[in-house]
Amino acid sequence: MEESKLIGIATFLYLGSSVFYLIYLTFQNKIINRSASGLAWLGLLVHTAAIILRWVESYQNGIGHAPLSNLYESMVFFSWSILLIYLIMELKLKRYILGIFVVPLGFVTLAATSLLNSEITPLVPALQSNWLVSHVVSCFLGYAAFAVAFGASIMYLIKLNQEEKDKELGKILSSFPKAKSLEEIAYKVTAIGFPLLTVGIVTGSAWANYAWGSYWSWDPKETWSLIVWLIYATYLHARVVRGWRGKKTALLSIVGFMATLFCYLGVNLLLSGLHSYGSG
Repeated sequence: MEESKLIGIATFLYLGSSVFYLIYLTFQNKIINRSASGLAWLGLLVHTAAIILRWVESYQNGIGHAPLSNLYESMVFFSWSILLIYLIMELKLKRYILGIFVVPLGFVTLAATSLLNSEITPLVPALQSNWLVSHVVSCFLGYAAFAVAFGASIMYLIKLNQEEKDKELGKILSSFPKAKSLEEIAYKVTAIGFPLLTVGIVTGSAWANYAWGSYWSWDPKETWSLIVWLIYATYLHARVVRGWRGKKTALLSIVGFMATLFCYLGVNLLLSGLHSYGSG
């Protein structure tokens, strides 16, 4: 089966999972909950098979590189990373309700790839390096962790708003974890994503020196990567050292993910620089 067909199946499964998570908010039925999670796991399995198949096809076509080289491939991998990080967290923490905010994000990201050119093409010279896999994988796993933290922070603000107003929680919001637990989830996932992003920046610098003869060139992508890193460094410092909790850290998490999205998509699509090939 062609890789594109598998991507289509995975997209459909993620959509189904998103719908079941939404239904679970209303009915809070264990069967619906398990169906939502099961569809997400099945989608991830098919998604993984699609990535592997594209990698194999690349070698069969005489091109031979990991499927991480352009916007289409990176969005496919970004979506996969979001689902992987979320499902591992769900399995470990048993917080299924967070899927209502995270799984749709993975679905939309993967669905958007249908608008892009999916042709397998040879690597441009700058990408012909052993640093490709380590740099891209670490960055996108970090981005995915920030996506999960973003979902938890949104839920935290919604839950906190109801708790502060001292209103009787409706059936939907009563299924949310306590605000304190959501804030803790956002922190733990960010604490995983930050070192991954750090590794991505370090490997990217080494790669830049190999490709362009300089570790740092203040290219728009490099600059925005640093901005994202500083936002999350501030988040962790403020929480661990300064003792920040609550709305301040939740807002920092949300701002950080918005900056992450701009670093990934905005820079590629709107700004020119050494990383312009990323928009292809």
